[in-house]
Amino acid sequence: MLRRQDVGHRVVVRRIVGISEDRPLFTDALGELVELTETELTLATAQGTVRVPLQEVHRAKRVPATRRPRAADVIALELASNEGWPAPVQGRLGAWILRGAQNWTGRANSALTVGDPDRPLDAAIDAVVDWYDRHGQRALINAPMPLAAPVNAALDARGWTARPLTLVQTAPLARLLATTAERPDLPPVGLADEPTDDWFAMVAEHKGTLPEAAVRVLTAVPETVFAQVRDADGELLAVARGTVTGAERWHGIGLLQVAPRARRKGLAQHVTRAMAGWAAQRGATRAYLQVEERNTAAVALYQRVGFDTHHTYLTREAPA
Repeated sequence: MLRRQDVGHRVVVRRIVGISEDRPLFTDALGELVELTETELTLATAQGTVRVPLQEVHRAKRVPATRRPRAADVIALELASNEGWPAPVQGRLGAWILRGAQNWTGRANSALTVGDPDRPLDAAIDAVVDWYDRHGQRALINAPMPLAAPVNAALDARGWTARPLTLVQTAPLARLLATTAERPDLPPVGLADEPTDDWFAMVAEHKGTLPEAAVRVLTAVPETVFAQVRDADGELLAVARGTVTGAERWHGIGLLQVAPRARRKGLAQHVTRAMAGWAAQRGATRAYLQVEERNTAAVALYQRVGFDTHHTYLTREAPA
């Protein structure tokens, strides 16, 4: 049977799904174990999230990972992502990065647990809680998997809850440009160095009211582009934000949003292609984005244009 230290690893689960002629019927599920409670386990599989009651589990075991990224590659991408979404308030705990941004987004308000915290794990978690207490915030921890599997196991033992699984996906820029066609039939994508008021307003519709810290997160990166598509009357149809960060010149794609009346017309790919061209001109060769695994429509879109999951992470919340 699986244990909490298996969270973040690839596992196979044989599940009892029925009885035929007095014999049990089984089905197998293969994926990353993202949660294990006293009553069920949750897998992230190629077909989506699968939740299995423990009473239906016949056998379960850890299996070797396929295309598992090197720890150094996960750390490098997470650090580039941190540069692309910089919290205004930051602290250090060894190599861990403590981040605060007036509670705007989990990414900018959680401790990024990559590298060595320079103390035993339990003491490091205590220090994270103390730091967020001093800043008047509930403690959150960002645990990239499978790199931070020991962190997740320790948090499970402490009763920390988990937000939905996030996929960190990557794609070569050349692939993005090859899979997204030019669309002269659509309004052009405007690429600006600064966001407009209505750009902020459209983002706020999706991300909630933007505090001062949010504006700083969005505008503090030196190489940032704010994409927008407008109709003939000047009304916004789509927005997005792109960055180039990290020693390896990663292109970060975020806040891609299309107005409801303009969906299913190819605008998301239209914007993605324009930003990919902008990033390529600045020396980037690969792109990344972060998307919740349960957002199946967005995951399907990104898969169509060439994104694959590099690794995943869980945002963990301290008990209230």
